[in-house]
Amino acid sequence: MNSEVPAPPRLGDVVVGVDGSPSARTAALWAAAEADRRGRTLHLVHAADTDRRAYWTDAETIQAVREAGRDLLIETAAAIRERFPELDVTRVLSRRDSVSGVLEAAGDRGTVVVGSRGLGGFSALMLGSVGLGVAARADVPVIVVRGENEWPQTGTVTAAVRGAADLDWLLLAAAEAHAHKAALRIVSVWNVLTHVGSLTTMLDDLDEIARRRVHEVKALADSVREVHPDLIVSHHVETGTSTPGILIEASTRTDLLVMGRGRRPLGVGPTLGRVAHALIHHAHCPVEIVPAAYAPRAEAP
Repeated sequence: MNSEVPAPPRLGDVVVGVDGSPSARTAALWAAAEADRRGRTLHLVHAADTDRRAYWTDAETIQAVREAGRDLLIETAAAIRERFPELDVTRVLSRRDSVSGVLEAAGDRGTVVVGSRGLGGFSALMLGSVGLGVAARADVPVIVVRGENEWPQTGTVTAAVRGAADLDWLLLAAAEAHAHKAALRIVSVWNVLTHVGSLTTMLDDLDEIARRRVHEVKALADSVREVHPDLIVSHHVETGTSTPGILIEASTRTDLLVMGRGRRPLGVGPTLGRVAHALIHHAHCPVEIVPAAYAPRAEAP
């Protein structure tokens, strides 16, 4: 075993954006349950966008917008306290736009939760522009709450990994599984079409690449077991021609699907990879996206 494996990360406070849409209300209730599982504070955020509105709206309208936002926060907090009376809940009325307001509230340690569509959403399968902006720009984990209002509990958290470099965020997924009192299922999709014609064309070489992937995923699982000896951990390498398709199918059998977000090209600008994009639009369960640069804080000894 590797003695350099990090200590278990500490899951942070939960920040959820509310805008009055049914999707946001569902996300707020899911976020409340998540904060309760973690034993952390839930921060409700409504971004009134009054700084921008002030350029073209009169003061009376701005005041009305702020009062409506304040009422929405009070109503949402009351609904949450009915279900989670012991949960610490704060209310934040931001003057900024929706994406900036939520990310500001999360700081560098929170976990952001957003609904799958807002008041300006399109169809039930499409993530709204705010959710996409948050997921692409955040430097902290973002959970997009997809699926129905009530989710059957499978007792499993699934982590979609690519290789050895995923260990840091995988330990965060393990902490999620621990908080959910669930098993952790580590899945890696090996798509042969990504190698044919580029890295190799020889069957023996393809077999070697597949064996190397299996070895890497097993090593990741062993590292997680070392950090979380009481956690049930399984690992699988799935083969197929559509990585998004395999993971979307896997989302029907898990409580939460966690994956890493690739680094931004040249270190600037928001980006979501093809697989992450597909999952947050079409998964059947909440999806957590963890940015590559995120460094989770370890538990205090």
